[in-house]
Amino acid sequence: MLTILLYIAVIATAYAIGSSSMALYLSKLHSVDIRKSGSKNLGASNALILMGWKAAVLVALHDILKGVLVVVLARCFFSQLPYIDAAAGVACVLGHIFPFYLKFKGGKGFASYIGMTLALDWRVALAILVVVVLVTLITDYIVVGTVFTVVSAPISLGVLSNSFWVAAILAIATAVVLWKHRENYVRIWNGTEIGLRRANRGDDRLVKKD
Repeated sequence: MLTILLYIAVIATAYAIGSSSMALYLSKLHSVDIRKSGSKNLGASNALILMGWKAAVLVALHDILKGVLVVVLARCFFSQLPYIDAAAGVACVLGHIFPFYLKFKGGKGFASYIGMTLALDWRVALAILVVVVLVTLITDYIVVGTVFTVVSAPISLGVLSNSFWVAAILAIATAVVLWKHRENYVRIWNGTEIGLRRANRGDDRLVKKD
């Protein structure tokens, strides 16, 4: 019974940490309703569109680091619980996507997913990052790199840890992140998704200059 309560406590805490939203905090400082403007997403990409690159960097760092934090804390204090680091990481990602105080409407979870992967095994995160950069540059679409990351991470971490359960737990976050990007797939199919090359040409709908 105690073990179950510990799992619940760690997962609930990780979810609460994941629910924190730097994008929302900064948007209030900038007097911007980030949930009703731009892509309406509580993430770094929408922060870039509405508040500029400095805000976007802060949002990205915050979202990545909270993914790192929950995994590290779970390992440090509850290492006796099998797979608690993976479970905490997934709870953090889900907290970012479904924050309880925002009617469960948050970001898309990719940055926190990266942070979770980095903390679980930095070698996997680094290898994926290299491939993602190449895939993104070749296809011109960030979402393609996102899909590659969230699909390959559970497989890679499951193989390296020789654990089906690690892969299965991470697959929960993978499924949700993939679902949250469904609109991007439709835009790519329709040819309306904005790629990196178009963004780099300075499309004024994408970037607010600081």
